[in-house]
Amino acid sequence: MIGFLAAAALQMTAAEQCDVELVVLGVGQDGGIPQINVQADPAWEDESLRHRVVSLGVVDHESGTRYLFEATPDFREQVHDLNAIAGTSGAPDGIFLTHAHIGHYTGLMFLGFESMSADNVPVFAPPRMQDFLTNSGPWSQLIAYGNIRVDEFQPGPRPHDVQPGEPDYSENPIQSMETSRLRVDPLHVPHRREFADTVGYRIQGPEISVIFIPDIDSWEEWAEWGTRIEDIVMENDLVYVDATFFDDHELPGRDMSAIPHPRVTETMDLFQDYPDEIRQRIRFIHYNHTNPIRYDDSAETQEVLERGYRIAREGERICL
Repeated sequence: MIGFLAAAALQMTAAEQCDVELVVLGVGQDGGIPQINVQADPAWEDESLRHRVVSLGVVDHESGTRYLFEATPDFREQVHDLNAIAGTSGAPDGIFLTHAHIGHYTGLMFLGFESMSADNVPVFAPPRMQDFLTNSGPWSQLIAYGNIRVDEFQPGPRPHDVQPGEPDYSENPIQSMETSRLRVDPLHVPHRREFADTVGYRIQGPEISVIFIPDIDSWEEWAEWGTRIEDIVMENDLVYVDATFFDDHELPGRDMSAIPHPRVTETMDLFQDYPDEIRQRIRFIHYNHTNPIRYDDSAETQEVLERGYRIAREGERICL
């Protein structure tokens, strides 16, 4: 049995497989589902209700290369499932990190001396993330031992609120990772940056493009930086977007205005007057354990689907 991935999907023949494909390896917020110390969560007893932390994988079947987006606490299982799809083994050929919050980079530890002892795995990250990994233990040990090498991305122009000691990208062009059949571009997005900046990614395959934005503070702030989510959705084929919370009533007793993520209801309202074909490009991902869209049979899940949107689930596979 291979984790959350459907056995039937993994048994596709070479003729049935597309040349380059994307697979959803995790959909949960940083703490996963069930989350620690939520004793009453039914997922403790029912494994079918569990969700891994947010991650995407890309496989080029012709070259055998595999790329992972995020290095989550579920890194071991996600690499296992990615390799099962690729029919190979070993570390990914590249890992793309969005930012330095626990659900998005701490899985790098499994590449270290105490576990896989990987050899020089490329890790793509924006400049402040590179600095964080290079100068902060235990991550610096991965570099010192040659388990990883950090390849710096320049995610293009950023806003004008550069803090002391932070790099200013305003004069830097966007840099990409590009192969003969795949191109990955970083997109600078507004989100808490205690240790590093935050990026999303545009993944361009031979035929379609996919956007991956698991964490962002607000669509309005991004628009102030010069990027409108409406344009992003119109210009790309699939868009995986931050769905941490369904609405503002999700955390009783908490001031949710202090937790800036675009709510699922807000994103749906923003695109409600767009054609069905446009709304269907949007797939909600990175949902908190409190978000009812985690359940297939919830009223909120039904509302999302009836309004023409989609919810990302583990095992989803897309030909690029």
